[in-house]
Amino acid sequence: MTVQWSLVLAIAAGGALGAVARFLAMSAVGHWLGHGFPWGTLLVNVAGSFALGILVEIMALTWQPAAEIRAFLVVGLLGAFTTFSTFSLDVFVLAEGGARSAALGYILASVCLSVLGLFLGLRAGRLMLG
Repeated sequence: MTVQWSLVLAIAAGGALGAVARFLAMSAVGHWLGHGFPWGTLLVNVAGSFALGILVEIMALTWQPAAEIRAFLVVGLLGAFTTFSTFSLDVFVLAEGGARSAALGYILASVCLSVLGLFLGLRAGRLMLG
């Protein structure tokens, strides 16, 4: 297997930015809404899904970026911005803390709103392209 180092570097750069953006977004949401419910994780997952929808639509219809740019945006930036492992931990913490209804609501909201975010992002991408 040959490693394409330009792709690895693009992913690493996007990942660094995405991780910092996630930290800042989750910190801000936690400050605004409190830390009793994982609003920050929900926000980044839905926003990331929406952004991915826009990107996929634009890249499918009008913009064919270089592989490095695609890897930077999709795998690096958005891959690090959204987080399933944090989501899973949030579910565990809620359930173990006795908030099983909140844990279930969080699972449903995260999955449904993230999928909806992707669809809305695809639609927004189409509208942006006219």
